[in-house]
Amino acid sequence: MAGPAIETGEGWSSRTAFVLAAVGSAVGLGNLVRFPAEAGANGGGAFVIFYIFCVCLIGLPILLSETLVGRHGQSSAIESFKKVAEESRASGWWSVAAGIGMVGAFLILTYYSVLAGWIVHFIGIFFGDTISAIGGNTLHSGALTTYSVDQVQAILPALHGDSTQMLMMHGIFMALTVLAVARGVTGGIEKVAVWLMPIFFLLIIGITVYGAFNGAFGAALAFLFDFQPARLLDPSVQLSALGQALFSLSLGSALMITYGAYASKDVNLAKTSVQIAAADTSVAIIAGLAIFPIIFATLAPASLQAILDGKEQVQGGLGLLFVSLPVAFQSMPGGSIIGLLFFIMVFFAALTSSVALLEASVSWAITRFNKPRWLVAIVLGGAAFLIGGWASFSFNSQIDFKPLDFMIFSGQPVFGIIDELTAKILLPISALLVAVFVGWVADRQLIDSENGLSGGIHRTWLFLVRWLCPAVITIILLTGLFPGLIG
Repeated sequence: MAGPAIETGEGWSSRTAFVLAAVGSAVGLGNLVRFPAEAGANGGGAFVIFYIFCVCLIGLPILLSETLVGRHGQSSAIESFKKVAEESRASGWWSVAAGIGMVGAFLILTYYSVLAGWIVHFIGIFFGDTISAIGGNTLHSGALTTYSVDQVQAILPALHGDSTQMLMMHGIFMALTVLAVARGVTGGIEKVAVWLMPIFFLLIIGITVYGAFNGAFGAALAFLFDFQPARLLDPSVQLSALGQALFSLSLGSALMITYGAYASKDVNLAKTSVQIAAADTSVAIIAGLAIFPIIFATLAPASLQAILDGKEQVQGGLGLLFVSLPVAFQSMPGGSIIGLLFFIMVFFAALTSSVALLEASVSWAITRFNKPRWLVAIVLGGAAFLIGGWASFSFNSQIDFKPLDFMIFSGQPVFGIIDELTAKILLPISALLVAVFVGWVADRQLIDSENGLSGGIHRTWLFLVRWLCPAVITIILLTGLFPGLIG
């Protein structure tokens, strides 16, 4: 039941393949690192409830809007937008919405690959540690037993100071991404998703079960789901949940438009969008239940209680993944193999996301320049590698290069500039234009024929796309550009 895109003649081999690929594009480091940390720091249960609320009322409507544009256009994100605009007797300039998202996706890829290179580095460390543990018959004990805690904490800073090593890891990951995209939709991208995503789900569930039996599972539940009703009215909690809901689904990045173009006409996009959003949200929540029991099991009782009481903060972001967890694995039973499986799991999530990020621009370049897919993938992947290599120097403390000094970019290195530009400007603008276009500009009959909705659900979706989504995304955009605007 493949639904070939007009210019490429490619499509997903099944609805399951489409769902797995779309989920793989959305599930990434943001789900595995940012969501658990944000939930714990922003009221636990209050954040989770508001996040799910935002996914349903903001994320799902935009997700369906993007996929239906792609499916109707059956081409790259930009060309799909142009087709829908022309059939709606609207200006082709509306395709700038997809263009902005595509540029954002490409820029994200440049630094995402650098971060994924760190994962490759840690897989190598834990693989070597596992082999040593097997040889020494100490697999049942903790990981990295020959390291002190300080040495484990120094692994990432040491990598940052070794630009050659970091570039090599970055290059390995980018090469794997290019290889998958160069092999085509069914021969490469789909195979990566169909093989890796089921293994990813098995690994994250297995590690969660491990944490439930060997970690502080009760403390993790309290940390993530302790419900404080007053926090629901906290603007900082609301904005954090809104931003996480929008970006965890890869909205505004042209990814879902691109993947939607490969879906056949017999796929119900509304049901598929619900499945994608549900899987993405479930992974984010389960990630917290996989990570925090392991970390909390290694803390002193007083420190753990201070975290649960909100008096101390858990190390969030990349430090949670590359510093806190490796230290925790040192004192966990079977820490070597669990650490190895954990970073392999994260690697799978990163690869399926990076493949989607590259495909968004590759699909456009194929139609624009009429060149072979393998050549386009190599050229664009090479360009992303060079930009990412430049950004990777941001982590080397001996290199102090901060090219911009205004607004949100002030004092930021190249890595920070790309991150701020994409997350706070390009993606929100793209998502906002998508909502306005689908809600107000696109031909109603055309939209209705693609969205798979009817009756009251259809009217609710249209109201959300027309009114609530633009309003909320505008708030996200303004607060991103002007921090502290809403207190």
